[in-house]
Amino acid sequence: MFTKKFFLTFVAVFITLEVTGFILYMWLMGDTWKSAEVSKFLRPEAEMMGKMWIVYLMDLVWAFFFTFFFAKGYENKGIAEGIRFGIYIGLFFSLVMAYQSYVFYPYPYWVTFQMFVYGLIQAILCGVVAALLFKPKAVAA
Repeated sequence: MFTKKFFLTFVAVFITLEVTGFILYMWLMGDTWKSAEVSKFLRPEAEMMGKMWIVYLMDLVWAFFFTFFFAKGYENKGIAEGIRFGIYIGLFFSLVMAYQSYVFYPYPYWVTFQMFVYGLIQAILCGVVAALLFKPKAVAA
């Protein structure tokens, strides 16, 4: 199972997660985090930056298990399989995380909804990447 294809897919999923995370959460939601409504619930930027290694480590863990679960259930059904898998993981992870966070943190609802939708988009894109790259020799032959 832990083949060269697996590790290539894992790295590509991690890179996809990081790039989409920057685009979605830093670029599209950048003003949201700076708004008076939301920024009061966040750590000061310098403190957050000192803890960013935790985010990267957790993204590595997420990308590994995303790839692992994809590989375990691999059916060789192309992009549609990646989209479907991304939707499953996006709903499982992003829906739950965003709405549980809404309970604990007094963010405006629209922030919660954006975090859910963007997390779902990320998972779908990671699923597409996984479907394009993970093709074990036994299945590809």
